[in-house]
Amino acid sequence: MDSAVTIAIAREQGYQVHALSVAYGQRHSSELDAAARVARMLGAVEHKTVHVDLRSIGGSALTADIDVPEQGGEGIPVTYVPARNTIMLSIALGWAEVLGSTDIWCGVNAVDYSGYPDCRLAFIEAFERLANVATKAGVEGAGIRIHAPLMAMSKADIAREGQRLGIDFSATVSCYRADAEGRACGHCDACRLRAQGFRDAGLDDPTRYA
Repeated sequence: MDSAVTIAIAREQGYQVHALSVAYGQRHSSELDAAARVARMLGAVEHKTVHVDLRSIGGSALTADIDVPEQGGEGIPVTYVPARNTIMLSIALGWAEVLGSTDIWCGVNAVDYSGYPDCRLAFIEAFERLANVATKAGVEGAGIRIHAPLMAMSKADIAREGQRLGIDFSATVSCYRADAEGRACGHCDACRLRAQGFRDAGLDDPTRYA
């Protein structure tokens, strides 16, 4: 949902989009199937999936044999994947250098989120500083910018922005426990945040539920 809106905002601002997904050993592949579908639907120049085996280190309900909770608790939840967004942005940074791109877009959000430290503005600002001292593009080129247009939006804001941009949210998958066909469980934290966003926006929920 968030990634789809991010792509659409970038496209509206005149950017050509090279979409990146990371197969990191998550519980299901349906979100990766949805990512390819959404990238085509929103006019990305290309969509690339890079494989990184985070199951080999585990530490998360999404990459180890730990149950996905139906209710969020206090603190950082067990669905947090250690260093996931750092790894994803690092791969995106490398690809951006190869493409000659100075702009990296990501759909992180610090309002209606699950408490992940790598979805906060401080992380995005720190990674941008890193990108500009760790790369040839940063040191000798025009520099790298990290765009996080959803950072201050609620899930309702994101739903409304998606409607304005004409996004078919039924093509997206957010659920931590989606089945092989991409149908959502309706109970995990990701499902509850998503459903609440549509309710708060006064929009019908187009999510396909199991």
